Amino acid sequence: MSHTAHIPSHRKPRRSASKLALRAGVAGGVLSTIAVAGAAGPASAEPVTETIEMPTLGSLGTDLSSAVAASAEASQQEALGQSLEAQEAAALQTAAKEAKKAKAEADRKAEAERAEKARQEAEAKAERERAEAEARAEAQARASRDSARTQLSTTSASSQPDSGSGSSNDSGSSAGSSSESTQVSSGTAASIVAFARAQVGDAYVTGGTGPNSWDCSGLVQAAYAAAGIDLPRISYQQSSMGTSVSLSNLQPGDVLYWGSRSGSYHVAIYVGGGKYVGAQNSSTGVVERSLDWDPPSGAVRLL
Repeated sequence: MSHTAHIPSHRKPRRSASKLALRAGVAGGVLSTIAVAGAAGPASAEPVTETIEMPTLGSLGTDLSSAVAASAEASQQEALGQSLEAQEAAALQTAAKEAKKAKAEADRKAEAERAEKARQEAEAKAERERAEAEARAEAQARASRDSARTQLSTTSASSQPDSGSGSSNDSGSSAGSSSESTQVSSGTAASIVAFARAQVGDAYVTGGTGPNSWDCSGLVQAAYAAAGIDLPRISYQQSSMGTSVSLSNLQPGDVLYWGSRSGSYHVAIYVGGGKYVGAQNSSTGVVERSLDWDPPSGAVRLL
């Protein structure tokens, strides 16, 4: 056994902080009571005892916890307020950018619309001017054709009719096309040629019979009608009439055809000088062309 086994320890036991604080509170309360009793007066007087309660450690802890909680809540509210302010500022900045972008886009669209409107107005103006120019040109051409038709009617009324023979020489010569550039047709043939040439420049329209638009057989029929001769309406019917003639022995007024004689698909009028007048197609309208431009398949003489 150790030689110090029965020697008691002189070390005082440790006291906790809470016990020390509690004893301090109690001692403070007792001392306060004694001080008040001593100051009360003489010994004969009845002693007055007043107890002043000192705050305990428990109440201090509660108050401290409440203060900390309140401070934390205030800090949280302040942080939340700052976050909301930051979000509002960001939202305002974004809205400002979007508004600026929308305004720029609206300005761009408005400028494009103004440019498009100006372009459309310019095109409309140009179209009106073109239409007016075409109308004036058409009026002048119509006046020219009317004048030619009036002159044609006067010439036809004053001219002597042919003998009616299909082989009669209306131009005073039966020479070929090489010598017809100097021929001056007269009588019925002259009327047919003059009418056909007066329609040059008119439009081509399928089924057209005048006065300002024609198809090929409609023009031939009208030209012969101007000379008092009735012809069928269809091209193959017209080319089936009269007498076949050689392309080297043509006379003004002869009917040229393309295709077979009984199945022609196009007709025109020979006007002399190696040329013909015909309503060709919608692209060219009524034109006067050389035989070399589109050589015909054959010809018939109806005079």
